[in-house]
Amino acid sequence: MPELPEVETVARGLAAVWPGHRFIRVEARRPDLRKPLPADFAARLTGRRVESVGRRAKYLLVHLDDGLTLLGHLGMSGAMVISKGRNEPPGPHDHVEFLSEDGTMVTYRDPRRFGLMDLTLDPTSHPLLAHLGPEPLGPDFHEKALAAALDGKGASIKAALLDQNVVAGLGNIYVSESLFLSGIDPTRAAGSLKPREINKLVPAIRAVLERAIAAGGSSLKDHVQPNGELGYFQHSFTVYDRAGEACPGCDCDIARTGGIQRIVQSGRSTFYCAKKQR
Repeated sequence: MPELPEVETVARGLAAVWPGHRFIRVEARRPDLRKPLPADFAARLTGRRVESVGRRAKYLLVHLDDGLTLLGHLGMSGAMVISKGRNEPPGPHDHVEFLSEDGTMVTYRDPRRFGLMDLTLDPTSHPLLAHLGPEPLGPDFHEKALAAALDGKGASIKAALLDQNVVAGLGNIYVSESLFLSGIDPTRAAGSLKPREINKLVPAIRAVLERAIAAGGSSLKDHVQPNGELGYFQHSFTVYDRAGEACPGCDCDIARTGGIQRIVQSGRSTFYCAKKQR
C-alpha cells in the first residue's frame, strides 16, 4: 500500500497541473471503488476550479473554489496518471477521469479497486482524518510529542509507529528503515525507549521520508508517479526486503548471523539487523 512518500509524490505531481484550472469534465466510469462514490460525484466536481492540492497522512486532498475538498486514497494499486487528452479507449481499470480546461487529463487507475474518493466541506473532521496523529514532516512531530505518545505503551515500537494515531502516514517500509537508521530493535516495547533513543528516532524518520520523497517513493508492485515513472527508493533500502543480506556497513559474520532478519509482527513483515538494533 502506498505510504507517505508515495502519496506525497502523487500530490506534488497533481499540484504541478491542477491548481488554477477548472474541471470541464469529470467522469466516474463506475459507481464505487472500495466504497460507493458520493451522490452526484461527477456533477459536483464539474466546473470547479482547483485551489490547491495537498496530503494528510496517506490521503490526497484537493481543495476546490467552492469550499469542497476531494479526498482520495490510492488503496493497494491506485495511481493518478497525467496525460494530454483522454486515453482512447479507456482501459478496464480507468475508473475516474478528470479533464481540465487546459486539456490535461488525470485518470484514476486502480486494478484492485481498494482506493476511495469522497467529498467533504470539512476535511479536518472527516472520519478518516479526524483521529490522525501529527505529520512526521510537520512542526507538531518532535521528540517531546513522540515521547508522550509512546509513554506506557507495551506494544512493540514497530506496532506503535504503524498506529496512525501516534504518527500519520508511516507504513511497513519506512518504519523498518527508520528503526534501522536509529539503531532501535523493532521488537522493543514502545514505552521502553529512552529519551536519547527517541532523540535519534525522530530525525531518522524525517530523514528516511525526505530521501524517499526525493526518489519519487518506492515501487515494489503498483506505485507509479503521475508522469508514469517508477519511484526509485527501493534501490536505497537498507534493510527492508533484504532478508539474509548484509546491512550497510556490516561487520558481522553473515554465515553465523544470517544477516538481515525477517520476522512477522501483527501479520506484517519486519526487517532488521539484530546486531546493530538494540
